[in-house]
Amino acid sequence: DDKLAMQVWHRDAEVDAQYTGLFRELLTYMMEDPRNITSCAHLLFMAKNIERIGDHATNIAENTYFLVHGEMPAGLREKRDQTSQ
Repeated sequence: DDKLAMQVWHRDAEVDAQYTGLFRELLTYMMEDPRNITSCAHLLFMAKNIERIGDHATNIAENTYFLVHGEMPAGLREKRDQTSQ
């Protein structure tokens, strides 16, 4: 389903933005109280893995679109993961 694939492709930016927001929030908790570091670090690893699952789903969506149309989706995929910047 190429239309559903494009919905997945466009929603990747939402997952990235949610991850970035959670990253910043958890970082704040860790800075406020060092006793939070362990639990927040575990949550950060889980959140990053969920974000990567979103990236893999987006790659599958791109391949699905390619199989139907014989070309990659037009334009660049928007990224909102700001944690490495």
